[in-house]
Amino acid sequence: MSVIAKTPEPPYYAVIFSSIRSEDDEGYGEMADRMLLLAAEQEGFLGVESAREELGITVSYWADLESIKAWKANAQHRQAQALGHSRWYSHFKTRIAKVERDYGI
Repeated sequence: MSVIAKTPEPPYYAVIFSSIRSEDDEGYGEMADRMLLLAAEQEGFLGVESAREELGITVSYWADLESIKAWKANAQHRQAQALGHSRWYSHFKTRIAKVERDYGI
């Protein structure tokens, strides 16, 4: 996985997940790896970027809102979400944005 996702020409969507981890990390790394592989198999998935210090930020990119809704409803992803809510995160926020322009080198 490259550090910066290779996304198509806009428009597309970004799901921005900001989090602060709890002290419980049992099973977290394995689940995060599994979710990344599973997300990559989902229709409409375009890529992901992630960084963690005190605040973790993961941005996943999607072709359309329907793909985002399908990912949120995925049974395995829902299980990971439930564990995140109950064990792995003390705080989190999810934001969904439409990317209308991008540029870089």
